[in-house]
Amino acid sequence: MSFLSEFKAFAVKGNVVDMAVGIIIGAAFGKIVSSFVGDLVMPPLGLLIGGVDFSDLAIVLKAAEGDVPAVTLGYGKFIQTVLDFTIVAFAIFVGVKAINRLKREEAVAPTAPPAPTPDQVLLGEIRDLLKAQQSKE
Repeated sequence: MSFLSEFKAFAVKGNVVDMAVGIIIGAAFGKIVSSFVGDLVMPPLGLLIGGVDFSDLAIVLKAAEGDVPAVTLGYGKFIQTVLDFTIVAFAIFVGVKAINRLKREEAVAPTAPPAPTPDQVLLGEIRDLLKAQQSKE
């Protein structure tokens, strides 16, 4: 098998395509969560703790001099990123937990045998009639 045909077989497998779709959706979900945290969660939280904007929280390591910008340690952005991660991790946890519960219920739920087809019913009647005739003999 040539290198290109092996790569083609790998690239078009369902798992690889599913993974690519998951990564794209995950990136979009990450943007939604970042906006949720930055625009909806952090402003009220900052207001509750005294009107602090977390993205502006920083420690100045070296003050600005002329055209050279200040060197800062932006721990507020780090706090916001940690909150983003926590919310994404929690959302994924809830999703996986729901999927696992559905799988457990599916595995536990007994599946009823399918109803016999008319042909199977007829064959069963013939079998019963043959047994009845053999027992008379």
